Parts: sequence; structure tokens; C-alpha cells
Amino acid sequence: MTALHSTIDPAEIDQFERLAETWWDERGPMATLHKFNPARLGYIRDQVALHFGRDPQQAGCLSSIRMLDIGCGGGILSEPLARLGAAVVGADPAQANIEAARRHAGQSGVAVDYRATTAEALADAGERFDVVLAMEVVEHVADVKLFVARCAEMVKPGGMMIAATLNRTLKSFALAIVGAEYVLRWLPRGTHRWDKFVTPEELETAMRHADLRVVDERGVVYNLFRDVWLLSDDMDVNYMLTAVKGR
Repeated sequence: MTALHSTIDPAEIDQFERLAETWWDERGPMATLHKFNPARLGYIRDQVALHFGRDPQQAGCLSSIRMLDIGCGGGILSEPLARLGAAVVGADPAQANIEAARRHAGQSGVAVDYRATTAEALADAGERFDVVLAMEVVEHVADVKLFVARCAEMVKPGGMMIAATLNRTLKSFALAIVGAEYVLRWLPRGTHRWDKFVTPEELETAMRHADLRVVDERGVVYNLFRDVWLLSDDMDVNYMLTAVKGR
């Protein structure tokens, strides 16, 4: 595909390339993502288990389920999914991220198929998955509709796609940009651009046009007193959507 039909935003890739060596530092620039991880991991586990008739509390509950973690970064989510039994392909266009992910997986003894590639390249190669994950990546792509469409191509009939991203609201500007990047410094400045945030309605429309049906939506909020991220009905800032493809 030509650059005019690409989901890749070079500026975003450069931003995360510079952070590649910090992915697994729980006190570094990715500290907030590490704290966020249990909430999204639990959500994915429960949604996938429900859809495929598994017991989410059983060890290896995701065994034999082939998953794509697109925009996997350093593998913070890919590794725990693999530990739950999933056959995980972790894909990221930033080569440095993939190198960091492979290095950590090797040290941890976790089997993940990491690839330095893009959603469109995987779709063009005919890759198919039971579950496609786009977690904290939609707000970084160059073309949301194209990205969702190419991801949806890779969802097997009867499979599912789960996405997590940031809503474009005044509240998200105050909390995710001003608060997280400038006041609390949870994230490096410039990590996010508010104008690239995606509303649930926009994401659901993109999924519907790609023959995916949204079956669940959930907000994620930070509990200051417990220092944890929790699932919530409040989708004003962080939220996740689960969609399924007909057979």
C-alpha cells in the first residue's frame, strides 16, 4: 500500500521508538500503563472467556485462542495473555519496541510471536485471528476507519475485536492531557494529541462499517485512594469496546 493508504503516523512511531527501553520499567514513563494493565487484562479475559464459553477463573482459560495484539509496544499486555494460554502475535511498527519485547519475553520464558509490522501488512498476508486487540493504539493511528477496517479483516467469522482508547471530551483534555502529562507527569509530554482521541460513537461506527457488532462497552477510571484503575460506567475519558463478527 502507498503512504496515502497507511494507518501509520510516523511522528507517533518516532515518539514510541524513543521510549522503547522503558517499557518494562514500572517506575518509568510506562508506569501508568503498568497500573492500567490489570483492568484491561481482566476485561479481555472475561469478554473472551464469555464469548468462547470458557471459565475465566480457570488456569489456561485462553488456551488455543489465537490473538493479535496490534500496537503491542514492549509486550506489557502480550505476555500475560500468553500466560493465560493464548497463542499471541504481538505486532508493532516500531522495530525498537519489538526488540525490547522479544528480549523481555526471552528472559521471562514466555512464548509470544513478536513481529515488526503493521495491521495492513498482516491483513494483506491473509492472517486471521480469533481475537484482535487494539489497546491504546486507535488514538495513535493516521486513519481510524482504515485501521479498524484492516483489523476487522483479520477477525475470523465468529471472532471478536476489543479496543481501548480515549474519548474526545473536555474532561479527557483536562485529565489525560493537562493532568496526566503536564501536572502529574504520569506520561511524557506529547504522548497524546487530544484532536486524535476517538469518541465511542465514532469507534462504534467504524466497527459497524467493518461488519463488527459492538456487544459491550466499558469505561475505566482511576481510583486515587486505592491507586488502581477500575472498570466503570463512566466512559468520558478511558473506555473499551468489544465487538463480534458474524459467522
